[in-house]
Amino acid sequence: MNGSSHDSGSGSGSPFGGFGGFGSGGSGGFGPGLFGGSGGNGGPASALFDAMDQLRKAFEPRPSGSSRMARGDVRAAVLSLLAEGPMHGYQIIREIEERSGGSWKPSAGSVYPTLQLLSDEGLVDAEEQNGRKTYSLTEAGRAAAEEADSPAPWESTGTRDGGRHVALAKAGMDLAGAAAQVARTGSTEQADRAVEVLDEARRRLYAILAEG
Repeated sequence: MNGSSHDSGSGSGSPFGGFGGFGSGGSGGFGPGLFGGSGGNGGPASALFDAMDQLRKAFEPRPSGSSRMARGDVRAAVLSLLAEGPMHGYQIIREIEERSGGSWKPSAGSVYPTLQLLSDEGLVDAEEQNGRKTYSLTEAGRAAAEEADSPAPWESTGTRDGGRHVALAKAGMDLAGAAAQVARTGSTEQADRAVEVLDEARRRLYAILAEG
């Protein structure tokens, strides 16, 4: 995590990486056992654990590819990407996944039929290069892409799929990491102060929502 000494592990696409062990109590996780005892005796350590676990649950995204987007979204995404330059099918899938922060990875079974349909409509040309097809927009395809006066589909996947903004998830991850570090190495007094900071952060976040 930004070069810090936190034991973040390798992760698997979640913005929390190795913090996925929160609440498990197993090796490598940040379960209650790290705070001494079972974690069920209350106190600042237990409060820190609860806050960290809530952060993990709030920001942990669904596994890559689980977002269900409408067929029109795949079409719009393909047109938007090909407007930037020729790509083959796998590149399109990878670009959508990266630009959506991993919240949307369309399957080959949705991308390639869409490319074929766009080709049938005269919007896309397919050229065989090095054993694979590279797709590019025709003039009609460029006109169709320009007429689509709306944000790229991956820019709204968070809202449609109940996901979280990538930057917000990263900030939540960093906060959880800092709380974990205090819980693991801090004194009782430091843990008390950390709980106060987290409580204040929570109140201020709700205040933002209250602003409308």
